[in-house]
Amino acid sequence: MDKLRYGSDDFGTAGTLTLGGERYSVQRISGIAPAAWPYSIKVLLENLLRHAHWGQVTSDQVESLLGWGRADSFARAVDVHPARAFLHDTNGVPALADLAALRAAVAERGGDPARVNPVIPVELTVDHSVVADIAGRPDAVERNVALEYERNAERFRFLKWGRDVLRDVAVVPPGTGIMHQVNLEYLARVVVTRHGWAFPDLCLGTDSHTTMIGGLSTLGWGIGGIEAEAAMLGQPLSMLIPPVVGVRLDGELPEGATATDLVLTVTELLREHGVVGKFVEFHGHGAARLSLADRATLANMAPEYGATCGYFPIDDETLRYLRFTGRAPKHVALVEAYAKEQGLWHRPDAPPRYTEALRLDLSTVVPSLAGPSRPQDRVPLTRVRDTLRERSGTAERESATRPVPAGDDSHSPDGGLLDAAVVIAAITSCTNTANPSVMVGAGLLARNAVERGLRTKPWVKTSLSLGSRVVMDYLDAAGLTRYLEKLGFHLTGYGCMTCIGASGPLADGVSEAVREQGLNVAAVLSGNRNFEGRIHPEARMNFLASPPLVVAYALIGTVDTDLTAEALGLDHNGHPVFLRDIWPTANEIREVVETALTPDMFVRAYADVFTGDARWAALDAPAGELFDWLDNSTYLLRPPFLDGVGDTPEPMGDIQGARVLASLGDSVTTDHLSPAGAIPVQSPAGRYLTAHGTPCARLNTYASRRGNHEVMMRGALANIRLRNRLVPGIEGGFTRDFTANGAVTTIHEAAAAYLAAGIPHILLAGKEYGTGSSRDWAAKGPALLGVRAVLAESFERIHRSNLVGMGILPLQFLPGDSVTALGLTGEEVYDILGLPDALEDDCDDNGAAPTVLVRADTRTFRAAVRLDTPRERTHYRHGGILPYVLREFTRGTHP
Repeated sequence: MDKLRYGSDDFGTAGTLTLGGERYSVQRISGIAPAAWPYSIKVLLENLLRHAHWGQVTSDQVESLLGWGRADSFARAVDVHPARAFLHDTNGVPALADLAALRAAVAERGGDPARVNPVIPVELTVDHSVVADIAGRPDAVERNVALEYERNAERFRFLKWGRDVLRDVAVVPPGTGIMHQVNLEYLARVVVTRHGWAFPDLCLGTDSHTTMIGGLSTLGWGIGGIEAEAAMLGQPLSMLIPPVVGVRLDGELPEGATATDLVLTVTELLREHGVVGKFVEFHGHGAARLSLADRATLANMAPEYGATCGYFPIDDETLRYLRFTGRAPKHVALVEAYAKEQGLWHRPDAPPRYTEALRLDLSTVVPSLAGPSRPQDRVPLTRVRDTLRERSGTAERESATRPVPAGDDSHSPDGGLLDAAVVIAAITSCTNTANPSVMVGAGLLARNAVERGLRTKPWVKTSLSLGSRVVMDYLDAAGLTRYLEKLGFHLTGYGCMTCIGASGPLADGVSEAVREQGLNVAAVLSGNRNFEGRIHPEARMNFLASPPLVVAYALIGTVDTDLTAEALGLDHNGHPVFLRDIWPTANEIREVVETALTPDMFVRAYADVFTGDARWAALDAPAGELFDWLDNSTYLLRPPFLDGVGDTPEPMGDIQGARVLASLGDSVTTDHLSPAGAIPVQSPAGRYLTAHGTPCARLNTYASRRGNHEVMMRGALANIRLRNRLVPGIEGGFTRDFTANGAVTTIHEAAAAYLAAGIPHILLAGKEYGTGSSRDWAAKGPALLGVRAVLAESFERIHRSNLVGMGILPLQFLPGDSVTALGLTGEEVYDILGLPDALEDDCDDNGAAPTVLVRADTRTFRAAVRLDTPRERTHYRHGGILPYVLREFTRGTHP
C-alpha cells in the first residue's frame, strides 16, 4: 500500500495505540462492535473500517457487517483486503505466469508493464516440487533434492525472476519446509505494523490449508490462484458475510488419543453439521488448554470439514508460542496490548454469540483413522477391520488377508501380495509434522518396537516428509531419529510429498503384483487428504492416521486388522507384541518434548530462511521487466487467458444447444478435476509430452507442469479414478463425443470436437462439487476445454469462486432437484435461458439466488445462479478476473 487514499472517519473509530513510546494508528473496533460478537467477525470489521478510512471500501459495506447476525446480513457482500498473499510453488508458478502474461498484454497495448506489480507483500514457499522417489535409505533426502532440481530448474529460475522483478515478492527456497509450518513458525505476525498502522494479520493463500494459521490466532483461508493474483494487484476479495459456528471444547484428551484423533473427530462432526461458507471458531476452557500445535492441527483441517477457516482467538498460549519460536519481545507485547485493547482477547467464561453452537468433550475422543477415500469418514481403531470388510466385501476373503507375524514374509510379492496390504506408510504433511507431540510419539513407538525386535514389512514403502527443519533437530536431540530409520522412516525431504501424490514408486515388485493380481491395497499416511486417485495410482484405499499409527501399520503390513486386539508381530523371544505394549504414555511424550525442543532451534532454522542452498544460489534468474517465454518449453508457456481480450466485454447472452462433457457424482474433488500426481505415459498429457521430446521417465507430475497450459488442459478431468455417468463401468478421463454419434473417447478429445463444431458444453454434478485443494487449474483446465457452466447440487466455496474467476457459470439445482431426481442422462441438449436478466438481480433478503430456466430436451427446471456478490457478477460479465483486470489497466483505473 504505497499510496493510501484517505477517506473519512465516518464511524468515529480512528485512534492511536501507544506502546513502549511508539504510537500506532488503529481502527478501534471495541467501541463499535458488540462485545458478544465472534472474534473473527471483529477482525473482518477492522479490515472494512480501515479500508473505508483509506477510501477503498464503502460505508454501506461497514453498515452491512454491523448488522451481522440478522437473517438478511448473510446475503450481503463485503470486500476484504488481505494483509499479505501466501503462495506455494505449484500454484505460485501459474500465478506469477499470469502476472507475466498480464505485463506482456499491457505492454502490447502501449502501457507500462512495470505497473503490473503486487501492492501487498507476497510470500511464496517452494515446497510442492519434491517427490519421494527414494525412500527407506540414508541418502534418500539428498537424492530426492537432486532430482527435484534436475526436474524443476526451469521453474525455479522463473520464481527467482518473479522475486527479483516483481515488487515485494519473497521466496522461501526449496528444502526449507512446508509453507504452512513456515508460516506458523516464522512468517505470521498476528498483528501487522505497516505505514504507522497496527492491524490484524489477515492472510489469504493459494493453498486451502492456509487455514492452519488460525491456530496462531491469525485469520486466514485458502483462495484460488486466480483470486490471489487479483488480491496481489489490489483487487479486494468479495465474499458474503459469513455465519460463524462456535465449537466449544471442554475437558482434556484421554490417554492414548492424539491431536490427529481429535481433528478426525471434529472433521466428522462438522461435515455432518454443515459448515461450508461459514467460519468456525474454537473456544472454551478445553480450547484454552490445547497446545498451539494441537490448535494448528485443528485449524489446518478446516477445508476437510468444509469451513472457510478454523480460528482460535488470541490468548496466553498464542503469546507463549510467539516467544518460543523467536518472535521479538516488542512484537509479542504489541500483540497482547492490541488484542486486549480491541476486544480480541479470548475469554473462555464469556463465549461470543454464535450463529450456531456445537460442543465437544475432548475426553470422548478415541484413536481413529479416516478413509478409505474421504477425511470425514472417521473409523474408530477398534472398528477398522469390520468397517473395511463392510465397505469392500473382504469378509468373504478373510483367509487371504490374515495378519502376518513379524518375520513371516508370506505377504510379500515373492510369496504373493494380498488384498488390504499396506504398500505406503508415510509420515507426511504440515498437519502432523507441525505437532511435536505426535512426532515424538511416533519416534518413541519406533524405539519401543525396535527394542522388542519388530521390523517393517518389506512390501511397505516408508517415508518421512517433514514440514520444518526443526522437527529433525528435536528428533535428533531426543535420540529418536535412529529408531525411525531402523524401521525405514528415513528423511525423504522437506515438503508436501505423499499427501499430494508425490509418493514416488512403490517397493520393488509391489506394483507388478498389484497390477497382475488386481489387488486392492492401501496407503496409510499422516496427511490431511486421502481422496481416491490422489496418493498413488495403485493404492485404491487411503487412510489418514496419526504418525504413531502410521508406524504401527508399517509394522503389521495390512489394514485388515484390529490393532487394539491383534499382535503386531513377535519379539526376540517369540512372544507376541501388541500395540498397547509399545504405545508411549502422554507423560513420556510430554517430558521428551519439553527437554528436546528448545527456542534456539527455531532461531537457527529461520536465520537465513530466504537464502537457500548452493543449488538455489547457482540458478541464474532471467532479467528484464518482461519475461522471455520459450516456445519449446514443456514447463513454462505464456498463458492464453488474455489472448483476444477486447477493450470491452462481449454482450452477455443465453447458453443454447449445449452438450454434457461429463456427468459426475457426489464429492467430486479438485483432484478429480485436475490431478496433481504423476503423469501417466498413455494419458493425453503424457502423449503430448513424449511427442515434444520428454522421456517417459521425466514426465514429472501435473503439479510441476502447471506453468504449461497445454499439459494442464490435457490433464483436466483426467484423474484415473474419475467416474463419468456417460461411460458407466469405465474409470478415468473418458466420455462420449456426441459429434461422433456418442463414441467413447477422452474428455480432452471430445471437448476439442465440440469447440471445433462451435457447440457449448457443460458439466453435471452432485453434492460438494470441487472439494479439496484450492486448485485454480481445476477451473482453468475446464475453461480451456471450453466448459461454459457447471450444474451441481452444491459447491465447495473455493472452487465455486475459481469457476467464476475463469468465466465458468456455477449453477445449482434447487432443493429436491438433482441429476437423478430429474432423470437426466447427460445425453440431452441443454439450453440455459434468462441469464442476462439473472445477472442483474441480487440475492433476496433470505439469501435466495436468482434463477435461470434450464431446458434439457423436453424437461425444464429452474436452477440458481451462484454468482453470490456484485463483484462476482462483474467478473463473470468480463469473462473472468484476468480480462477484467487487464481492462482496468487499459482504462487506467487499476490501483
